Amino acid sequence: MTPYERPFVGQLEQRLLAHQPLIQVLIGPRQVGKTFGMRQLLARYPHDNIYANADDILTSDRSWLLEQWQKAQLLGDGTLLVIDEIQKVTNWSETLKGLWDRAPFKLRVVVLGSSSIQLQSGLTESLAGRFELTRVYHWTYTELQQAFSYDLERFLMFGGYPGSVGYEDDFDRWYAYLKDSIVEAVIGKDILFNRKVGNPALFRQAFEILCRYPAQEISYTKLLGQLQDKGNTDLIKYYIELYAGAFLLQPLEKYSAKGWLTRSSSPKILISCPALYTMTAGPQVLADPERRGRIFELAVGAQLMQLPGELFYWREKNAEVDFVYRYHGVLYAIEVKSGRRKSAKGLDAFQKQYPDSRPVILTPDNFTLFSVDPLKFMSLL
Repeated sequence: MTPYERPFVGQLEQRLLAHQPLIQVLIGPRQVGKTFGMRQLLARYPHDNIYANADDILTSDRSWLLEQWQKAQLLGDGTLLVIDEIQKVTNWSETLKGLWDRAPFKLRVVVLGSSSIQLQSGLTESLAGRFELTRVYHWTYTELQQAFSYDLERFLMFGGYPGSVGYEDDFDRWYAYLKDSIVEAVIGKDILFNRKVGNPALFRQAFEILCRYPAQEISYTKLLGQLQDKGNTDLIKYYIELYAGAFLLQPLEKYSAKGWLTRSSSPKILISCPALYTMTAGPQVLADPERRGRIFELAVGAQLMQLPGELFYWREKNAEVDFVYRYHGVLYAIEVKSGRRKSAKGLDAFQKQYPDSRPVILTPDNFTLFSVDPLKFMSLL
């Protein structure tokens, strides 16, 4: 059986084969196939290439990166150099900037790593104007359906991480894989190792609390009240910002044509994939229609979050719209029908206020079609 190839592989290949591409940078969650996808690309790449992994080195000084660069140079112009786990090389971004500036476009360069927070810091500090970013997100329903024959129920329970597929028959083992190999690796190695957090235990507790509110609006004050320590809303905002930078969740702002109202709103917490919610909610979570509806809404939002453009929610008094998506000047009002009890007034109220918006209703029946190509799906309505 041919291994499944994620869409980013073909997209990256096109960029590398174009005339004078910038440095290509892959960022995204842990355990979603960035390295595996790169190996698939290298296996068919039509020119010379070198793959080097900074995990394999004993000392992480810049000389190792210089050595890999020179190896690629000796193979000739147009050689593809792939550096994995580059964040483990000391001062990697400054070193890469110096090497690139000496001979821009001579090599095709891809860098990636498991710590998106470290990679993003290096990019903003040193490589401005020299790189192109590819975000590799969690696996979508369509991808897991094609690769592992998922149905919707299985996706809502386990979706997002292909490495956990072999453990789905044993919930405790599946939970341990997500907890130890993904969540704790992100919190301990990526965030706490690279960012100042005064109380690591409180920070971990905050993530568990945030995961209880999938696709739900919640005030910073209410979140703060559930933490077992003193703090302020700025602390909560900082925690959420760190978790968002690590691709674990995303806070959505309330849509308003007045920008200052958007920025002052309570966030709607969008967990990045269903598995991050169900791992803490337990194996019987889908039996509860209310929570199942929340997970389905989360699944819709998580895929919308992967699209270019801007994603919001909307609410005024008792009228709400689950998601508001803005792309190329077009405004989509997206209502998720999942069996969960809620008012149906929101879509009409939003369209009265924003008459040029396009209504989109998503249900379990049409989610499969939506997941294949969300932009095409919405443009046809």
